[in-house]
Amino acid sequence: LIRCLLDENTNFKDEEIPASSQEQKLLLRGLMNIRSPKEADEEFLKIQDDYLKEETGQKGITDIETLTPVQKGIYIWQGDITTLRCDAIVNAANSGMTGCYVPNHRCIDNCIHTYAGVQLRLECAHIMEKQKSPEPAGRCKVTKAYNLPCRYVLHTVGPMITGDVTKSDKDLLSSCYASCLKAAASYGLSSIAFCCISTGEFHFPNEPAAEIAVNTVTEFMKSESSVKKVVFNVFKDMDREIYERLLK
Repeated sequence: LIRCLLDENTNFKDEEIPASSQEQKLLLRGLMNIRSPKEADEEFLKIQDDYLKEETGQKGITDIETLTPVQKGIYIWQGDITTLRCDAIVNAANSGMTGCYVPNHRCIDNCIHTYAGVQLRLECAHIMEKQKSPEPAGRCKVTKAYNLPCRYVLHTVGPMITGDVTKSDKDLLSSCYASCLKAAASYGLSSIAFCCISTGEFHFPNEPAAEIAVNTVTEFMKSESSVKKVVFNVFKDMDREIYERLLK
């Protein structure tokens, strides 16, 4: 896989492949992260798919059916969203919608694209080519999940905070959650896992972001739809404490 990606890019023709498997994995991920959206041959995709599924399996897959709700149909789960088996997970995307191009970046956009495989970036690129403009905040795009254990990825762009949080920012964040829930319902999906949209690189304060997420989801769950299970996926202890408090 590394040799194939190095051969694609003449800038890296003299790059040496490290000896240790851990360094090789980092190099592979970095090369996948910076790869532009384009077709890959069948042999590459087969080897990549086998590798990514093995890596995810080693991390351990969590099935939503094994989780315990904190309220009817609502769950809090602390873990790696790329290892959750459910109908759909939500990706906090940027307006370009084709993923994070920073090698080995720790953002959720990078993680989801890495473990889904290069096919996800290409599908996103096709969507954006048809749209012919950057993705506005508050909407949702649906793609396949490829090598992730979920079935679909719902991509949404949250508001980016550069000063005080405005009413418009709050409305856009609420729209992110509502748009993803409506998209899941339109696909007839029963379970969806949300990351903490906009609270990372986009700097939305964690507490008000969680309040908006909980309010939007609980209001939606009052209506009739196919969506019966919603997971608030948290990565940090702080976020887990906030959601537990709000959903007591």
